[in-house]
Amino acid sequence: MLAQLFINNIAVIERASIDLDQGFTVLTGETGAGKSIIIDAIHAVLGERTSKELVRTGEPAASVSALFTGLSQDTLELLSSLSVPEEDNSLLIQRNIRLEGKSTCKLNGAPATVSMLKTIAPRLVGIHGQHESYELLSPELHMNYIDSFARLESLLERYQASYRHLRELQRELRALNTDEGEKTRRMDLLRYQIDEIEGAGITPGERETLTQNRELVRNSEKVSTAVEQVKALLSGDEDSSGTLSDISQAAGELERASAYLPQLEEPLQKLREAGFLLEDASSLLHGLAVDFDPSALDGIEERLDQLYRLGLKYGETEEQMLQYLADCQEELHKIEFSDEEREKLREAYEEEKRRAIALAKELSEKRKAAGERFVGQVKSELAFLNMPGVEFVVEIERIPLTPTGCDKLQFLVSANKGEPPKPLSKIASGGELSRIMLAVKTVLSGRDKVDTLIFDEVDAGVSGAAANKIGEKLRQVSQNRQVLCITHLPQIAAMADHHLRISKHVVKGRTFTQVDPLDWEGRKQEVARIIGGEDITQLQLDMAEEMLKKT
Repeated sequence: MLAQLFINNIAVIERASIDLDQGFTVLTGETGAGKSIIIDAIHAVLGERTSKELVRTGEPAASVSALFTGLSQDTLELLSSLSVPEEDNSLLIQRNIRLEGKSTCKLNGAPATVSMLKTIAPRLVGIHGQHESYELLSPELHMNYIDSFARLESLLERYQASYRHLRELQRELRALNTDEGEKTRRMDLLRYQIDEIEGAGITPGERETLTQNRELVRNSEKVSTAVEQVKALLSGDEDSSGTLSDISQAAGELERASAYLPQLEEPLQKLREAGFLLEDASSLLHGLAVDFDPSALDGIEERLDQLYRLGLKYGETEEQMLQYLADCQEELHKIEFSDEEREKLREAYEEEKRRAIALAKELSEKRKAAGERFVGQVKSELAFLNMPGVEFVVEIERIPLTPTGCDKLQFLVSANKGEPPKPLSKIASGGELSRIMLAVKTVLSGRDKVDTLIFDEVDAGVSGAAANKIGEKLRQVSQNRQVLCITHLPQIAAMADHHLRISKHVVKGRTFTQVDPLDWEGRKQEVARIIGGEDITQLQLDMAEEMLKKT
């Protein structure tokens, strides 16, 4: 459940720490006091898009923290899969919103992304508000309700995988079904490109090797001169002895002197080692054939130019050009054997089509069966919510395959006896829509594993006995999960287990919102205010007390 919500510098809320309990909690307050800001804050920690306008005027940043406790095993496994550290079956979500720079998120103190919050959110909180009531006016969303009710997610995923494969096979078939003239032109181009690349005899790393050889040939005179000079320095010439001879002479002198001065043994050893190394170097140099043909430079330049021109057409590197060759060969093979390939694809397409149709029909049958159960349960909830005469229908029409199956599904309602059911958008009033939404969500609530449900003014357009029924329904739902409800109705406020009042004050020209838990007397005062406004009378207090005692 949502155990604590901490809000800092969000709009008119400078700072608020809200402790929440199990059961049914209502939040009340005057219009504009900041109730919607609390919902915005909860949306923020659940990964919804936020605006920098949420940051309190004059502040550089805002933050929201939410502590969830008693996490389910499924939620803990999800956190583990996301590498989120687990602490005592609880989760602390933190989100910082900055005016300048990037906003940040944390899960149990570890850095997180907004997408991670969105992944986790459906396991933690379900928020149902007036905007969700209006989702009922969109028939394309109704199928999601039935699929959720019937737990068809796994079957739908299998169907959608089959449908995607079917469409891919269809695209490949269309690509093969080109006209003969286009096919011939494409084959001629591919053969030309294959011949050109194969004829070039490209090998990986060739350009780098050629570039190195070109530099060597260009500087061959410098190399030859340097080698000959070093040979002369090491071995000497007719006019002078070389370094090797000098070192050998020096070693002999030290060897004779070391008989009298033992400390000369170490430098003697060093001279001998140097002599051996120089002899090796001299031997390598004399065995090196330093003979460069300047005419080879023309061949190297010509080859590099050829590779450059081929690279402009087929890829910058030799590897890319060879991959282009392989792709051309594969495409040419497919075209040359397109009849056989087309037949294989057609067989695969027909097989996948049969599979997709079978899965779509299975989906459809289960949706129809689930629709009947769904209708019965929704009508039962509507009767409880003072709408006993409402006719509720799940209409399913067979259509060609789509990404969701072979069904077109929508909810139809008749609010008056004798009238044929019609789409919700054509008949439902605001109050009816709120109650229908609450009925639908109540039916669906048993199908999810969310521990916290938040209802944002679902009582809009409702009063009297219907308000009592909504309050009773919310309290009923709260028996096995945490329910938070923002309301303007005294009937609903009086039925809660816990009551939070949201109020705003102006101090030194700045607006501040605060959230206060109410005791019995505070609840009586607040319910009386909702009944009659700010000028509370004794009669209103008596009515409020009676309402609280009844619940």
